[in-house]
Amino acid sequence: MGAALAVAFALSGPVAVAAPPPAVDTAIPVPRGDKPDRAYKQSVRCIENSAQQVDLKGAPWGQDRLQFDDLGKFATGKGVTVAVIDTGVRPHPWLPNLKGGGDFVAPHNGLEDCDGHGTLVAGIIAARTPEDTGFRGIAPDATILSIRQSSANYEFEDADRSKKPAGTLKTLAQAIVRAVDQGADVINMSINQCRTAGPITPDEKVLQRALHYAVVEHDVVVVASAGNTQEDGCPDATNGPDPNNPTHIVTPPWFTDYVLSVGAMNRTGDPATFTMQGPWVSVSAPGTEITSLNPAGDGLANKRKSTDGKPADIQGTSFAAPYVAGLAALIKERFRDEKLTARQIMERIKLTASHPAAPGGHDNLVGHGMVNPVGALTAMIPAEQGVPPEESVDVRMQMPPAVPKDWTPMQVALIGAGGGLLLLLLTLFVVHTVRRNQPGGAEDRGRS
Repeated sequence: MGAALAVAFALSGPVAVAAPPPAVDTAIPVPRGDKPDRAYKQSVRCIENSAQQVDLKGAPWGQDRLQFDDLGKFATGKGVTVAVIDTGVRPHPWLPNLKGGGDFVAPHNGLEDCDGHGTLVAGIIAARTPEDTGFRGIAPDATILSIRQSSANYEFEDADRSKKPAGTLKTLAQAIVRAVDQGADVINMSINQCRTAGPITPDEKVLQRALHYAVVEHDVVVVASAGNTQEDGCPDATNGPDPNNPTHIVTPPWFTDYVLSVGAMNRTGDPATFTMQGPWVSVSAPGTEITSLNPAGDGLANKRKSTDGKPADIQGTSFAAPYVAGLAALIKERFRDEKLTARQIMERIKLTASHPAAPGGHDNLVGHGMVNPVGALTAMIPAEQGVPPEESVDVRMQMPPAVPKDWTPMQVALIGAGGGLLLLLLTLFVVHTVRRNQPGGAEDRGRS
């Protein structure tokens, strides 16, 4: 589903390496806005319920892997607001703490989800389901602030008669600032721009300024999906032979100073086949066989209609990110008295993840590994206690001097053993000779 929401921006010219983005230009005004940047029209019918309904009772594998049953002992997300900047969130009876925060597509205040994407994301964060239902949100008491910023079902016809879906980097930047100004503690953005590597663009500078406003100036944790391969603008598989110089970059994850970007893993603990790799990937979370709130009605959904009209699993890094956004909400609540900064929360999530066997415990597919919510909620992080990081010490390895071997005892033992053996052989020879020469010996008896 994430593929339909990706916004591609083609760049001309030769491909350059994806160097880290430059420092934010704070001279750029904070990008504010509260309405669509142009008049979008609905071009596709909104999603509808499938004729075949299935009662989903079991918990999805991701909940078991992340130990959801134990998380309520530490925090539930109470008092924490998570902004979902997406395709909107449809009101649902199992999403009681939902409020509209704005709409950059159509005048619905973020409470329409024509694409059926944002509601799934919000459910993973904060669904509060009946006790006999296995699925639930990771932070069921958190408040969801829905801001609709994009939609593949709404479009605008440009001057050249080309049609473009709703959602640009500028409106994404405005949505981030709007979320901050409305009191968001955490922001989830399950939407990406993927393009060939190259210098930072003017629109990306505006987005970077908005991220700085959120994280640095207002202490808001920002979480984004790492992106899916085979989306518009993204390569089908790898991202170049050099892990430090990818051929394609994904925004917002490219801005690693401000964004916690999330890759997807499957139930076997391996990276999902579609997860986008890059040096910006921070951590990973479940991103396959997803169950969440039904975006077209009541109850739950675990299938979507594929391009050939057949039901297909819900999957994508879009649905890995909200697990981490919800975890950030839990940490925010549990450590409220400690007043952890946004970057401390992000660092806690990375430090407690199940690190891969890679240099520095980080690789380009899974980042620092699958998140560990219980660890993130219980670990003691030295840096949070004011303990300085350990410094490396240059210790020269000194070998002890060689000890000369004294072979004298061995020589004496060998000489003694050899002398004893020679004496024994000599004794046996004498005894044998004496017996042969005695009268009545063996030779005499032979002659009788």
